[in-house]
Amino acid sequence: IHEASFNRMLRFSLLLIHCLSIVLVQSRFNSTIEYFDENLSDKNKWAILVAGSNGFYNYRHQADVCHAYHVLRSKGIKPEHIITMMYDDIAHNKMNPFRGKIFNDYSHRDWYKGVVIDYKGKKVNSETFLKVLKGDQSAGGKVLKSGKNDDVFIYFTDHGAPGLIAFPDDELYAKRFMATLKYLHRHKRYSRLVIYIEACESGSMFQGLLPSNLNIYATTAASPTESSYATFCDDPKIVACLADLYSYDWIVDSQTVCSIQICIYIYLTYLIQYQITLDI
Repeated sequence: IHEASFNRMLRFSLLLIHCLSIVLVQSRFNSTIEYFDENLSDKNKWAILVAGSNGFYNYRHQADVCHAYHVLRSKGIKPEHIITMMYDDIAHNKMNPFRGKIFNDYSHRDWYKGVVIDYKGKKVNSETFLKVLKGDQSAGGKVLKSGKNDDVFIYFTDHGAPGLIAFPDDELYAKRFMATLKYLHRHKRYSRLVIYIEACESGSMFQGLLPSNLNIYATTAASPTESSYATFCDDPKIVACLADLYSYDWIVDSQTVCSIQICIYIYLTYLIQYQITLDI
């Protein structure tokens, strides 16, 4: 099947699932949508954006993060409340025909300019990531300083496998990640925590591990046994895929189709239905 046709079919399927999920569980989570509506642009919003790969072949991961950064800024999230981790070896890579720029689709709009990268190169690793989440200053840069009244958004994009997500030189295993999330809850480091993970088998980071009492909403690009998919892979000048399908979907929807709070609500209802299905 041609890539463009496949992408259209898959995006339609995702949209259908999201709509069905809203019908199924909307009455249970109306307070969630009102919460994001009221407080989205205030001082109590934090975001951690992570591209866990390196190498020009993995162009799409840093492109996703750069695009997401600008969307969050456009929605009122303060730059000092956005923590970005990416290797930063794409924009000025010798294989990049558009030196100093990173695109996320065929329109060739540059998303690299203006992105503040807090952790680059070898600092992009699982240990630093967990330190950032815990607010540990030994991370060597900006860390999460959220409190009990704050909302936190974590977005991770890279490769994965059952029970882990990858960084350039190491891996983060599901149980260790879950232990950190429990630490954040125990120490009252958030009011609500939203997690998006783009990686193959990314559902395995939560299946059977995420307690229902942590006030955490997690959605993933794939089930515990599925692959995630790249898109925009046929650019005539760039020999790499420009985006990930799941990531591009939520980023563009947040940017153009709906406000970010509505998109979060849509994805949360999809995930909750997904979790209910897994638990059965």
